[in-house]
Amino acid sequence: MHIADGIISTEVVLAADVISIGALYAFGKKTDADDIPKMGMMAAALFVASLIHFPVAGTSVHLGLFGLAGILLGLRSFPVVFVALLFQSLIFQHGGILSTGLNALNMGAGAIAAYLLWRVSGIPEYVRAFTAGFFGIMVPALFMAVEFNMSGYGRGIFYLLYVYVIVAAIEGLLTLTIVKFFRRVESPILP
Repeated sequence: MHIADGIISTEVVLAADVISIGALYAFGKKTDADDIPKMGMMAAALFVASLIHFPVAGTSVHLGLFGLAGILLGLRSFPVVFVALLFQSLIFQHGGILSTGLNALNMGAGAIAAYLLWRVSGIPEYVRAFTAGFFGIMVPALFMAVEFNMSGYGRGIFYLLYVYVIVAAIEGLLTLTIVKFFRRVESPILP
């Protein structure tokens, strides 16, 4: 899901960078000092998850943990996703440096969608946990496919959505398992 530099037009990428900087400010301001360790641990988890690749339908994918980030951090998940992506691009060339803002918007949108799903009342927690994990991956995959399609790569790029349905289901189950574990041990990390 990481978009490298030079694939999407420079104008679009620079616009996304500007929007990302605005989102970093908006979602990062007034951060409580008590939230910083939780944000750091989640950034580390996102970073490490990107290093564990597994084959699915002829390609290689990795977990994102964007749903979990949205559940645990809410809107603060966007700066965490941005920082993790920046380090991934600098150290491992996962995505481009110039494209970090675009990648952060895509993947941060998944975390924010998960946060919004998590906050829906009247739905059992286990359903909200699974759907947060599922859409934490599917939203970025959809955004990426649309961006590639609009950049002239054709409709075949939407095939990736079928691949990411599998990844999203795994991510949903993982998120559900982690939420159930946090509830069982009565962890204060879970809102």
